[in-house]
Amino acid sequence: MIFVTVGGMRAFKRLVRAMDRIAGELDEQVVMQIGSTDYEPKNCDYFKFMAANEIEELYARARVVVCHAGIGSILTATQYNKPLILVPRMKRYGEHIDDHQLEIAREMESRGVIVVYDISNLESAVENVNIGPIEFKGETTLVHRLREYLDQMKK
Repeated sequence: MIFVTVGGMRAFKRLVRAMDRIAGELDEQVVMQIGSTDYEPKNCDYFKFMAANEIEELYARARVVVCHAGIGSILTATQYNKPLILVPRMKRYGEHIDDHQLEIAREMESRGVIVVYDISNLESAVENVNIGPIEFKGETTLVHRLREYLDQMKK
């Protein structure tokens, strides 16, 4: 199963539409969390929002996670040791107020995560994703630093 998540902040029609088209060509279940996106997929199962524990079950069952470059989605996928395909939201498409997700995506890419900057490359990424566990390059992983930062924010 491929799990696609766009998080809860803003609509991400570009990713949802592209993944819906790809889902129609796959012989594998695709489940999407579409948040506030107004496009309704036709080729896969989808939902807008659900409880965190139910979403975590989808992460756990997934073969691959396709998501925006949001910290929460990345950390959850890495917690379940799932291969990731990141599609960063971009300011030029009105998907976010700035391009901070591009910065996050570039850093994750430098550590071995697949990043799709041009949505026309998403299908190829899905077809060629390495199904092994995530292995970040470098002594101190970005994920570790992000977890520490988020833990400090909770205090």
